[in-house]
Amino acid sequence: MKRTRALFGGLALAAAAALALSGCSSDDGGGGASSGSESKGAVAMSFAGLDIQIWNDMLPFMETIVTDAGYEFVTDDPKWNAQTQVQDWESWLVRGDIKAIMGYPVQSDAMVAVTQQATDAGIPILGYGSTWDGVAAAVMLDHEADGKKAGEKAAEWIEETYGDEQVDVAFLGWPDTDLGRLRGQGMLDALDAAGLNLDITEHKVLSLDDGYAAVQNQLNAAPDTKVWLAIANDPALGAYQALTDSGVSPTDDSMLLLNLDATDAELEVIMEPNSFWRYAYIAPARQLAEANAQMLVDAAEGDPVEDQSVPVTEVTSENAEDFLLANQ
Repeated sequence: MKRTRALFGGLALAAAAALALSGCSSDDGGGGASSGSESKGAVAMSFAGLDIQIWNDMLPFMETIVTDAGYEFVTDDPKWNAQTQVQDWESWLVRGDIKAIMGYPVQSDAMVAVTQQATDAGIPILGYGSTWDGVAAAVMLDHEADGKKAGEKAAEWIEETYGDEQVDVAFLGWPDTDLGRLRGQGMLDALDAAGLNLDITEHKVLSLDDGYAAVQNQLNAAPDTKVWLAIANDPALGAYQALTDSGVSPTDDSMLLLNLDATDAELEVIMEPNSFWRYAYIAPARQLAEANAQMLVDAAEGDPVEDQSVPVTEVTSENAEDFLLANQ
């Protein structure tokens, strides 16, 4: 199996980044607890950036649980800058009312010092999707196993559809975070293990715009590419838009698009009969949000917390509608 690497894209923001987060405060400390109750303080959630739609989908669910428990819900947007995220956390530490912080770091090792500062101040630090020195507990996804599961499904479809033929594969990954690196490793290892005749080109992408550009570059280099695999939903949606804009039929039976994570925008395509966007592997937004929020509340109240793992579910046209936000 041949593998090449193409480094396209960067940090172009998806259109969803412009959406306001109703009810969630920013790093300036706005927002508040549910009306009619005295606030017990605040808890904070810090994602690496708010250009990832599934994270935006999770925040309102989290806010409801947190404010119902009597806490203010505080969030930030580091915009994928590790130093900005550290500074945000340092500002939370000096507020005096933050009872617990959960985060998905831009860079895990960059958070070790501020995590120790928080621990010294009696503020538990929790991880989402990642862990590092000093974290009290984390809501985890088994990124490598999830990637392997997706890669095995892709290999199964390729073998059934193309057998021993050589197949061009575009892999849309993001190795700069633990999540991206481990998902990518699992997916690519599964393809390697399948022993198929694959020519894989790796593209470094993060956003919808990156996914769109990666397809354009891939088609210029390998116009007969039939398989498109992504470690996240936003690049996958960009890839789908680029492919259909290039003239590919939405029901092309020779094509496969498969990814991890999905929001309503992706699910609405997957649920279309005979869509070439055939599979997604997802942990539903509500399920993730509930696990995150409950762990934050427990930590804030001094209750014991321990690692939790949220499994992914295979989504196809047959069950995609069940995972729309309105149906969760």
